[in-house]
Amino acid sequence: MIGAIAGDIIGSVYEHNSIKTKDFPLFNPYSRFTGDSVLTVAVAYSILSSTSYKDAIKDIGRRYPDAGYGGTFIKWLLAEDSGPYNSWGNGSAMRVTPVGFAFNNEDEVLKQARLTAEITHNHPEGIKGAEATALAVYLARTGSNKDEIRTQIIGRFKYNLDRTVEEIRKVYSFDISCRGTVPEAIISFLDSDSYEDAIRNAVSLGGDSDTLACITGGIAEAHYGEVPHEIYNKVEETLPSELMFIIKEFYNRFMGM
Repeated sequence: MIGAIAGDIIGSVYEHNSIKTKDFPLFNPYSRFTGDSVLTVAVAYSILSSTSYKDAIKDIGRRYPDAGYGGTFIKWLLAEDSGPYNSWGNGSAMRVTPVGFAFNNEDEVLKQARLTAEITHNHPEGIKGAEATALAVYLARTGSNKDEIRTQIIGRFKYNLDRTVEEIRKVYSFDISCRGTVPEAIISFLDSDSYEDAIRNAVSLGGDSDTLACITGGIAEAHYGEVPHEIYNKVEETLPSELMFIIKEFYNRFMGM
């Protein structure tokens, strides 16, 4: 889960300042956590506490109203009576990483991913993006190799993963949809040779960089193992202590740390 949050923080400064290169500093004084991190932690809190996904996201999300949420989501977050709003945006995919780490079979991972999504993103593409991301994390952490992950995701979700980062980078632009984010994030992982390389791939596409790197980072951590210590330490310096406490509790329960 730190892998997803680190991706968000690293990508935060490039979200509206797109770059098309892998040669950039991972952190700078403007690096910050965004709503992607807050809501990822909220999903982890829900799983830890057996609180509903909706209640956990509202509780944690409201504590950080300036985290950079989308306009429709912030209205949902602050409303007393909130229903789903048929979103196909990538917000369902960026918060789902904990599901792939916490549950122990494919059917349950897909079910829980759907539940995290449909409180807001009940459009079929919103649900699909969450399911594909969570399943990729699950497959990576349970030992599937990259070819197996690629085959499973293509087979279940019909995403085009037969592209390279270099090919995508040439034509890609800012895209907040699940359809235009999740496949590219997964390819950023598939084309990598380390956790850091995966994050650099995602940011270098020049799109919604914090969310791309957040999705990529969760899968990359599941595959490569621990996030490098220097990156972990920067996350710990950047996040509020209450969010780090939830993360550590999640790791202790579900990730053997």
